[in-house]
Amino acid sequence: MSDKDVLLSMGFDPARVEWALKATGNRGLQPAMDFIIENEGKPVPDLSSVFSSSAAPGGGGGEPMDEDDEDIEALKAVYGKQIAAGGAGASGSSTAGDAGGEAKSIKCTVCGKTFKNVDLANYHAQKSGHDQFEESTEEIKPLTEEEKKQKLAELREKMTAKRAVKAKEDAKENLANEAIRRKAGRDMNAIREEMKQKELIKEAEKKRKEKLEDAKARAAVKAQIEADKKARAEKAAREKALREGKTLPEQSAPAAGPSATSSAPKVAGRDYPETRLQIRLASGGQPYTTTLSSDAPLREVAEFLAAQTLAVNVDTVKFSLTFPRKTFAPEDFSRSLRDLGLTPSAVLVAS
Repeated sequence: MSDKDVLLSMGFDPARVEWALKATGNRGLQPAMDFIIENEGKPVPDLSSVFSSSAAPGGGGGEPMDEDDEDIEALKAVYGKQIAAGGAGASGSSTAGDAGGEAKSIKCTVCGKTFKNVDLANYHAQKSGHDQFEESTEEIKPLTEEEKKQKLAELREKMTAKRAVKAKEDAKENLANEAIRRKAGRDMNAIREEMKQKELIKEAEKKRKEKLEDAKARAAVKAQIEADKKARAEKAAREKALREGKTLPEQSAPAAGPSATSSAPKVAGRDYPETRLQIRLASGGQPYTTTLSSDAPLREVAEFLAAQTLAVNVDTVKFSLTFPRKTFAPEDFSRSLRDLGLTPSAVLVAS
């Protein structure tokens, strides 16, 4: 019985049997069965595109021999596969088992197993790496039909058990891979969540800083408005006092001395670095206001006014004070505002 017949008798699909035998290069029953099991869930390809593998069956030198391999080879032998026993013997030294008896089997002196023919002995040597064999007079009895059926049933059970173990290992591997994938997904989600939290914290800190800066800016604007109000009130009081010819009112001296010292320059009128002027046209209209250096000449006031309105000519304009009544001559245009007594502020009439 051929390998194909044995596989078919074990219930394998004919197309898969053809595929397995061609893919394994007809190297034996065990490689074909292994191939069928390994590719059980795959579709059968076009056999014209299948190339046989040149690898030798089994694991090579030193690998323990699978008991299933010997069972299969024995099954093949008892099913009628006859192999010439006159070929090359197993590797290693072959000695006569009994000087006067007829050799009926081949025995491995390493493990003590006996084989019906050279082919089985060679297969054993190939799988186990054993290289010491001798001829033996021990006869291997052929299996009965009942033993053949039992052997085939045992092989089927072993193959089923192998498939179950492989399925269990695949399921375990799939679970491990799924656990790894889920862990990677959780780690990625954790990283994304952490980045999101950092962005939220960063955005909140940015808004907090913006609020603080806005509050500081509003406070500075409010302080500036109050300072301007106070400065305008003080200026208005000084201008009123100057118009009425009154001395500047002294502020009530507090316990601290800086206020008293700040009122002294107002009386002197010499330490103001700037002079604030209000210029009114004799013809009427909106007055013009400017602040100039106290050391600036009166001509600079004329130039300012000429730049504001075309009705004024720098060379012909005249300035005067209403109180005390005074008109400035052309030669006064070269004198400083401080020297003309216009500091810290004054109201001029231009004509």
